[in-house]
Amino acid sequence: MQIQVMKSKLHRVVVTEADLNYIGSVTIDEDLMDAANFIEHEKVQIVNLNNGERLETYIIKGIRGSGKICLNGPAARKVSPGDLVIIISYALMDFEEARSFKPTVIFPKEGNKL
Repeated sequence: MQIQVMKSKLHRVVVTEADLNYIGSVTIDEDLMDAANFIEHEKVQIVNLNNGERLETYIIKGIRGSGKICLNGPAARKVSPGDLVIIISYALMDFEEARSFKPTVIFPKEGNKL
């Protein structure tokens, strides 16, 4: 049996931008992506702590060291710069493997720095 479990997350990052006129996705600082074990184009869930919105999108790389978290396209309507969000990715795995799997959880500091 396969189940879906949390693979990794960025816990309480600050939205730095919202760009309605972009095609779609979330832009994430590449340093944060590496720390959280995210890859470009990976599907993620974004949970907004300020307004309770939840949405799914995919990741594009942002400039390394920038601290950038930018919601693009329609997702830009679900956030405002300054909002705190949690970005979560999930993985399918065998039930027994999932029992011992340890997800990557990153708690960035001020300015979305590691």
